[in-house]
Amino acid sequence: MKTRIGILIFIAATLFQGCTTVEPWQKGNLADYSMRDDRDPLAGVMNAHIQFSREASSGGEGVGGGGCGCN
Repeated sequence: MKTRIGILIFIAATLFQGCTTVEPWQKGNLADYSMRDDRDPLAGVMNAHIQFSREASSGGEGVGGGGCGCN
């Protein structure tokens, strides 16, 4: 019986955790510059380089080239 109650509480907590609204005056916090993932241009370039090196291909971001990684 305790197991069923525990499972029901877990399911209820999972279902009701996203039931919130963002008020118009709170949306400014979400649109803040510090919330952007591309605020550091060097980090963007380094992530693109890492992706290029690991995947052995490039392109899709306005960059043309081969896939051997020997450039």
